[in-house]
Amino acid sequence: MWFFARDPVRDFPFELSPDPPEGGPPGPWVLHRGRKKATGSPVSIFVYDVKPGADEQTQVAKAAFKRLKTLRHPNILAYIDGLETDRCLHVVTEAVTPLKMYLKERAEAGGLKELELSWGLHQIVKALSFLVNDCSLIHNNVCMAAVFVDRAGEWKLGGLDYMYSSQGNGGGPPRKGVPELEQYDPPELADGSGRAVREKWSADMWRLGCLIWEVFNGPLPRAAALHNPGKIPKSLVPHYCELVGANPKVRPNPARFLQNCRAPGGFMNNRFVETNLFLEEIQIKEPAEKQKFFQELSKSLDSFPEDFCRHKVLPQLLTAFEFGSAGAVILTPLFKVGKFLSAEEYQQKIIPVVVKMFSSTDRAMRIRLLQQMEQFIQYLDEPTVNTQIFPHVVHGFLDTNPAIREQTVKSMLLLAPKLNEANLNVELMKHFARLQAKDDQGPIRCNTTVCLGKIGSYLSASTRHRVLISAFSRATKDPFAPSRVAGVLGFAATHNLYSVNDCAHKILPVLCGLTVDPEKSVRDQAFKAIRSFLSKLESVSEDPSQLAEVEKDVHAASSPGMGGGAASWAGWAVTGVSSLTSKLIRAHPAAAPAETNVPQRPTAEGLPTPAPTPVPATPASPGHWETQEEGTDTAEDSSAADRWDDEDWGSLEQEAESVLAQQEDWSPGVQASRAGQVSRTSNLAAKSPESDWSSWEAEGSWEQGWQEPGPPEPPLEGTRLASEYNWGGPEPGDKGDPFAALSARREAGAQLRPDSWGDDNWEGLETESRQGKAELARKKREERRREMEAKRAEKKAAKGPMKLGTRKLD
Repeated sequence: MWFFARDPVRDFPFELSPDPPEGGPPGPWVLHRGRKKATGSPVSIFVYDVKPGADEQTQVAKAAFKRLKTLRHPNILAYIDGLETDRCLHVVTEAVTPLKMYLKERAEAGGLKELELSWGLHQIVKALSFLVNDCSLIHNNVCMAAVFVDRAGEWKLGGLDYMYSSQGNGGGPPRKGVPELEQYDPPELADGSGRAVREKWSADMWRLGCLIWEVFNGPLPRAAALHNPGKIPKSLVPHYCELVGANPKVRPNPARFLQNCRAPGGFMNNRFVETNLFLEEIQIKEPAEKQKFFQELSKSLDSFPEDFCRHKVLPQLLTAFEFGSAGAVILTPLFKVGKFLSAEEYQQKIIPVVVKMFSSTDRAMRIRLLQQMEQFIQYLDEPTVNTQIFPHVVHGFLDTNPAIREQTVKSMLLLAPKLNEANLNVELMKHFARLQAKDDQGPIRCNTTVCLGKIGSYLSASTRHRVLISAFSRATKDPFAPSRVAGVLGFAATHNLYSVNDCAHKILPVLCGLTVDPEKSVRDQAFKAIRSFLSKLESVSEDPSQLAEVEKDVHAASSPGMGGGAASWAGWAVTGVSSLTSKLIRAHPAAAPAETNVPQRPTAEGLPTPAPTPVPATPASPGHWETQEEGTDTAEDSSAADRWDDEDWGSLEQEAESVLAQQEDWSPGVQASRAGQVSRTSNLAAKSPESDWSSWEAEGSWEQGWQEPGPPEPPLEGTRLASEYNWGGPEPGDKGDPFAALSARREAGAQLRPDSWGDDNWEGLETESRQGKAELARKKREERRREMEAKRAEKKAAKGPMKLGTRKLD
């Protein structure tokens, strides 16, 4: 029977790359690229082929094999595996590149920064300090060829072929026999006796000086060139001169050299080195120190090398989240580093962390995720969004913190394109109905209407028909003026989603009622919307063949492009209402005609300046919410839609003045006396017990249908038509807004409609003034007091006075 020996090289779990060798240090070793057969992960393989008659060189190679296998230090080349046979030696290490080749590649790409060089030299000196002070070993081969760089830009010390013990055991230094390496020997070794060496580290520190010279100036031609520092930074020159001094006694210990370079103003005293040192010891740092470090890290990442951020900072951030208590503070640097990753790397490293973060109950983390969703939304696939992200995000609609509710509403603009039928048309609409009808924050109700107008094109045809008109009609009855503006603009932005019958019978009656709104900004937008819808109806009336073209999107399936034609003439931005209202309700430029002579509210501080437009002679009250005009500068509008992070989104967490203290303050008289008190956050009347959202179907549903408006009332005596009103000219100072009184008289006897805001009677707020209600309450209290006195008198007269000592039985 024949037995065949197995080839150990063939069974080795690593294989050499077919690419040509990269080269390596002068000597017996040849450096190859390689990979692990099981995982495909890249490695470096140093190969030595045993040659007959080269026993001394073989012994040197085997000694290097043993040293590399037993020495473990972060700054020494990391050993992974090895193979030793009679024919060859294979040493597998982490994937590295020779420093000489690395510097050449970086020089072609623009060169290395001093930050990178300072940290690289810091690592080599630290490795020498470990060998000399902790292991009592002399490297004896410090040069450019003995230094390697990994994928994170970390410098590693290799070339351990000629290492020997400083304590004398094991013999003296081995003979190199390689002229390229012997040129780095110090001058005191020229006699060959080595008697001039006074300190064990003197020779290695001389070679370190040669390495520093080559890093900044290129290959060393001869030893005499060391006297000219060349391009070595001035902060490093004094310490460099100590290394290449002729007297070996003055050459510093590696540990002291590091200490000198780390002194204030030293070459290695910079933010990059401090960051690396902190990351090396992050596991033993206190939680408070970690929090402070991650907070300051994002400011420095822009100046750090890309490879360092990807391969060193990112793993530490992921580890801090997985096993530490870093929390939301790591999100900003995490997403900043994520910009350096490819789409595949982002899916593998960042997305699993983001998905896990959404299930956190930490409010700070949730709100930061919502604020920065734009940075990672493109990497999320639809199944992940619907099954792992959206179920956690919707809890924000019910949060007691208004800031989280606001950010949750904003996030729907990004999530809507990836939501499935059930989440978008059922679950999301349920929460939007509740927010629009029951939320006590005016800006959030306004934002809900805004978002609905922007995502309307993603809804199914049946949902659009059932929801949009009812929702925007409800918004027009909101006591918060910007919400009413948002309702009008919602109709305008989704005009292509309504049939001509809906325009004539449902939308125009609602808009016509707003032409007498107390707020001029609402009236202005209402008139513009009415003209737009009337022109649409008129075009169909003139040419009935256009009906199919006009209604092509009404019954079409959901499509992101259907809402893209939302009229830019509508302004679609209410300045100062909230960050979302001022940013996201900008439609793309469309063919709809632009209206120019519309007053413009002064831009709030921190918000983008709108395009200049002609202003009427009568300026609008500064306390009223006015809308931005976008028709005059379409270029600004088209670019503004992409500037998500360039503007101030604001926060509902900041305290601001309330729009009005109580609901009755919405009467026209009180509005006139409180002009200028409208702020971004509106604290309306206190929440009633009925507003706990336990049954949204009963009070917050959009399925209550539309009620046909009643017959028009005859115009009151002295009433002017809208066409007769002097929109541009000044009004006499003693006359108030003619629409305020007209609105109060018109709504006095109106009945609540079924699609009004639940149990709250907003129309009553417009019919009674504060003075009238106070007088009515006083009269009621007086009548009640007289009734109680009369009852007491009757009771006393019927029973008579009680005698002393008697007991009252009844």
